[in-house]
Amino acid sequence: MADAAVVIEGGVVATMDGVRAEHAPGHLVLRDGLIEAVGPGPAPPMDPAVKVDRVDARGCLVTPGLVNTHHHLYQWVTRGLAVDDGLFGWLTTLYPVWGGLDADIAGAAAGAGLGWLARTGCTTTMDHHYVFPSRGGDLLGATIDAADRIGLRFLATRGSMDLGESRGGLPPDDLVEELDAILAASAAAVDAHHDPGPRSRLRIGLAPCSPFSVTADLLVESARLAREAGVRLHTHLAETSDEDRYCRERFGCSPVEYLQGLGWLGDDVWFAHGIHFGDDEIGALAASGTGVAHCPSSNARLGAGICRTRDLRDAGVPVGLGVDGAASNEAGSLVEEARQALLLARARGGPEALTVRDALETATIGGARVLGWDDRIGSLEVGKEADVAVWRLDTLPHADVVDPVAALVLGTRPPLELLLVSGAPVVERDRLATADERALADDALRHQRLLFSRG
Repeated sequence: MADAAVVIEGGVVATMDGVRAEHAPGHLVLRDGLIEAVGPGPAPPMDPAVKVDRVDARGCLVTPGLVNTHHHLYQWVTRGLAVDDGLFGWLTTLYPVWGGLDADIAGAAAGAGLGWLARTGCTTTMDHHYVFPSRGGDLLGATIDAADRIGLRFLATRGSMDLGESRGGLPPDDLVEELDAILAASAAAVDAHHDPGPRSRLRIGLAPCSPFSVTADLLVESARLAREAGVRLHTHLAETSDEDRYCRERFGCSPVEYLQGLGWLGDDVWFAHGIHFGDDEIGALAASGTGVAHCPSSNARLGAGICRTRDLRDAGVPVGLGVDGAASNEAGSLVEEARQALLLARARGGPEALTVRDALETATIGGARVLGWDDRIGSLEVGKEADVAVWRLDTLPHADVVDPVAALVLGTRPPLELLLVSGAPVVERDRLATADERALADDALRHQRLLFSRG
């Protein structure tokens, strides 16, 4: 018997391909973890020698797996703190708590956070880990191991902070690292974990934390190292008006101008948040191909402002969605970010500021483009990885919503009938297939108590 194939048919297929084709109904044929066929109607007849697993997708919407472009997985075990603070107050409350992190705690937090990301349609996520207590062990490795256990495609970034309070930064001095140690650890992370191959499920990036927690030397040297190694660059930027004031007072320019002067614009770079951009700065991002991870729920939760999503997209800036830190987005649900992105864009710019299909685009192919992975993921096209979400829309909350894409984006989170990463099931019938959800929750709670006991 020849190798097996998976055939998904009977549902509405939103491909998010170059022409944004939708097939109602349509089909997908998957083999060896890749998409072999996609199109309208039922799948073509299969070779009788091929074992076929058929998925009846009637009543479902089939989309690419969602792509999360900004996250802090370790924060899963510090949710619910400083719930009425802005960014700087929230950070100063949480920094001392995070000082007690170790690899076991980070692994438990990442397992729970990744499990819930999967349950909300995510097949690819990045993680920005920038807190490395001196006795914490291999925190980055712990998150990578968790992603492997849950089964998600992963872009792990080695974050960093080297500008403590005593030198004018925001983080406590005991949470920052020396420049040489950061660069050595960053190079080691790339050497140990980065897989640049076409079937890769693990890539590494470098991610100094923010203008108010890192030095210019760290930004410059990280960019040099990343480009020598061929990996991507990431940082927080223009998240709050406080940050804008900080940059203008300390550096005499806007956050974008500061980063531009340090060589931090380019199609290998993406910034988290990007709320407080002026027209000239948006133009500079567009001209350089620099991407933006839009984090609508976190931005609203911290009262940071509303990203100019429509203006960024119109200018040609790559825009994806991010859940952001679990401690500034207690829901941790990627599909809900598409809804929040649409609602906030319309609250700012009117009903045409973002369509439901624009929102789905930012959650799929837009996010893949931001991560530099759009040649392999983000759309349902022949030859791409079989990262697929099958959403059930025939239950009470969604059954009579006329437009299935609107049902997904505007409605409540629908049950996830199936989630595949490279053709392997991660979620089946709205339950994790790769881990025990109760065990993940219990492990996270146990490690949260351990972390809090260190405070």
